[in-house]
Amino acid sequence: MDMPSILWLASVTLPGAAKALGLTGAIGGGWVEGQLGAVKDKARITVCTVNGAAKAPLYAETGGVCYAVLPRGTPSEFAALLDRVKPGLVHLWGSEYPPAAALLAQCGPKRALLSVQGLMGPCAEHLLDGVPLQYRGSCTAQRLIDRVVPGGLLDKQQAFFDAQAAREQALLAGLRHVSGRTAWDKSELARLAPNARYYHCGETLRPAFYAVEGAGPGEKPAVQGSNGTFAQAGAFPQGAAPRQSREGPVLLLSQGNLPLKGLHRLIEALPTVRAAWPRAQLRVAGWPPLDKGPLLRPAIRWMFPYQRYCAGLAARLEVADMIRYTGPLNADAMKRQYLEADVFLLCSSIENSPNSLGEAMLLGRPCIASRVGGVPSLLEDGREGLLYPADSPKALADAILALLADPARAAAMGAAARARALVTHDPARNAQALLGIYRQILGDGDNPGSERPGTQKSQEGGEAAG
Repeated sequence: MDMPSILWLASVTLPGAAKALGLTGAIGGGWVEGQLGAVKDKARITVCTVNGAAKAPLYAETGGVCYAVLPRGTPSEFAALLDRVKPGLVHLWGSEYPPAAALLAQCGPKRALLSVQGLMGPCAEHLLDGVPLQYRGSCTAQRLIDRVVPGGLLDKQQAFFDAQAAREQALLAGLRHVSGRTAWDKSELARLAPNARYYHCGETLRPAFYAVEGAGPGEKPAVQGSNGTFAQAGAFPQGAAPRQSREGPVLLLSQGNLPLKGLHRLIEALPTVRAAWPRAQLRVAGWPPLDKGPLLRPAIRWMFPYQRYCAGLAARLEVADMIRYTGPLNADAMKRQYLEADVFLLCSSIENSPNSLGEAMLLGRPCIASRVGGVPSLLEDGREGLLYPADSPKALADAILALLADPARAAAMGAAARARALVTHDPARNAQALLGIYRQILGDGDNPGSERPGTQKSQEGGEAAG
């Protein structure tokens, strides 16, 4: 078969497109960019995204990839794009992105493939797990303020997730080809996409995380210049003094602003950790809670109920001074945080194949993760890390203490995690799998190389649960 022509639709503008076209706005898509680098020489790839910064459809070619940016993602824009590119196959990256349905309506399901990152239905179901009811609602005044200055109202977030879940369900019901990464998403897609064939394809992560400088797998390299202070970091609570990073063990959480990610449950585990390790520190990657000074602080806390709940919980449990926010991080800065951490934590209520866990495993970090969704397909409990029930802060605390008390065991788990991740996230292997899927669909959509999501098949390809 000749080199196939494939049109990709991504939910964010990739850096290559932004640079070539001079665009700003939502730039990212590391999970897409990693796979793109591995397949761009073996297929003619056009990457499309919708970005309101474009006033008209824009096109550019750079680095062996064609980029198309549409201003609105309307049916007419997609019809013109399909006529221009004439792809043999359309590849949709993500199921909740509104333009995906518009593009699918134009190209039809026969030659369309959807790759699942996460699934919005389960995310919507578990978004507010563990958050008390009094923080979940909002009053009329809050909703009026939110229209002018958007806050973090949890009922608004829930409505957004619910709408995305409904959109996703409608899209999946009409698909014929879906790809996933875990035993969990395969099971979910059997229910959500009953007419589709399922293809397994692992995820290729950002290049920075494949090499560990100055250390073998599972060995923690010395990081030069670390003094525990973050020039752009906000403290939690406001004004707490920074610690020296090596005064005590460092725990790392990759995201703390959505309840789904479980910061509140981790805070409940911290008193037990502090009792054994008084100088332990928790770093949370990303922006700290918004603060505009003492005059506006009460109003901001009122408009951000989850952050208010976490701050109050940390103060009540006397662990607020343990928590540091790093500020926003690029790939290299995030890699530094992983390498400085003694334990990486994934505390989510639901996940499929979280990038943060894959990155931590690639770097050989000791990992503790909640036993939810697709996580057991990525990390084997007791050998490559520790899994615990997501709703049990006590189990989380016990797991943290177990690894901190036994550095040799933690290092061995980190080494095993890296070995596993180098297979799961191997760029060449995943590129070969993706190109094989393309050939199967383009050659004959009803072929023995694919399977209904609900069917049983050998666990070849890394799909076995841990």
